[in-house]
Amino acid sequence: MATKFVPRQVFPNYASIPRSYFLGHHRAGLRKMQNMLSSIDYVVECRDSRVPLTSINPMFEEALGKTRRLIVYTKRDLGAEAGSPIQKLAEQKVRNFDRNSTVFFVSSSSRPDVSSILRHLRNDAEGPDRLIGCRVMIVGMPNVGKSTLINNLRNHGVGKAKAVRTGGQPGITRKIATPVKIIERENGPHVYVLDTPGVFMPYVPDAENMLKLALCGCVKDSVISPVTLADYLLYHINLHDNDVYQRWSPATNEISPLLDSFARRTGLLAKGGIPNIDLAALHFIQKWRSGELGRFPLDDLQAEERRRELGIENKVNISLTQALKAEKLSRRQQPLQK
Repeated sequence: MATKFVPRQVFPNYASIPRSYFLGHHRAGLRKMQNMLSSIDYVVECRDSRVPLTSINPMFEEALGKTRRLIVYTKRDLGAEAGSPIQKLAEQKVRNFDRNSTVFFVSSSSRPDVSSILRHLRNDAEGPDRLIGCRVMIVGMPNVGKSTLINNLRNHGVGKAKAVRTGGQPGITRKIATPVKIIERENGPHVYVLDTPGVFMPYVPDAENMLKLALCGCVKDSVISPVTLADYLLYHINLHDNDVYQRWSPATNEISPLLDSFARRTGLLAKGGIPNIDLAALHFIQKWRSGELGRFPLDDLQAEERRRELGIENKVNISLTQALKAEKLSRRQQPLQK
């Protein structure tokens, strides 16, 4: 009789995981956002639907002050199957977490998803006058989908082609861009959006959150070992549906034999026909990012719901001053760690 497969219930070995990805252009971008606030009428904060809690950057709360804002959860199609009960339940929970904010969900490539955002901005976003127009700043973590959102807003709003570059790795946008028109009004100011560099946190206290953000592409793939990241992905896949990878391997909790088989079957071989394990890990991760290995969130929304019911805070509050001190201390310690 075959032994029933039992997936891991916890993921071990957090000690070696880096805890930051706060780069120079993140710091510079955040400061420039603050300096521009006097000319900004509205803020759109983007978060990733696969990590709706972990992709919240608490630094925005202090840096952006009380400027009017709405929240857009991107990559909706990758967080759950479209229209499924799981998707509807997850989105309802997230809305409950953000009761004081206007919330929208958009897919990676579906332009019609942004029509409700355009309607909201047309009715709610006001500018000082017709000459200057209404200026909307788009902010969020690196590679969370800000540029894709802007291109979809522009295409659906004024029927023009994309205006900003997009890519699968963080760091494509390094400066605050020039305003892009997304809404034309006959009797009122037009609406323009500004793309901004993704801003990471100076320090991530929870190492598992760092793994989640890396898996979703918020940090460059070179920051954390691709094999470690693929192992963390395997842990999550097994908790949802291990059938998705069984064309390459039977159900397993061991990443090494899975990547070995994956490399051989997909032709990811080095000289002498030896499997290129690191490359296989990156390809395996990319398949999940594109939705080929299951669509599910990495954050546990039920656990967060229980915490909130018990009145337990799960939010990391860090001021900009604390952030810069942490980043400076980290840079001082780097030579000692080599």
